[in-house]
Amino acid sequence: MKKYTYSAKKEDNQGKWWVIDAEDMVLGRLASLVAARIRGKHNPLYTPHADTGDSIVVVNIEKVRLTGRKWADKTYYRHSGYTGSLKSITAEKLREKRPEDLLRFAVRGMLPKNSLGRKLRKKLHVYAGPTHPHAAQQPEELKLQ
Repeated sequence: MKKYTYSAKKEDNQGKWWVIDAEDMVLGRLASLVAARIRGKHNPLYTPHADTGDSIVVVNIEKVRLTGRKWADKTYYRHSGYTGSLKSITAEKLREKRPEDLLRFAVRGMLPKNSLGRKLRKKLHVYAGPTHPHAAQQPEELKLQ
């Protein structure tokens, strides 16, 4: 009798909601843990082509840390496609304008660059302050080291 490896379907996902307090956490370490949770790599049903992950709510992202001199040296770029339209912003200025984008950009780089990755990015909810509007989903607090 042959045994087959079980391959999870999108209907098998019993995704939970988690809330993470990002205060005094290092951005890159937080992003890698969040990306793994969203992808579902903690789940025994993990399948690379299916969404088997959880939804993550991150609060207090304005109090996240960067190591070294990255607040001044780390630069984020964007380009509209027109000649000479390359724009840049440092991490420090981005934290002042849109602190949520710090984590969004970091997690985006760790997810697949395809339709699954675009779907998974919608499972990340980031808020600058300590409150969030997802109380109806009853998220549990996720303690990270």
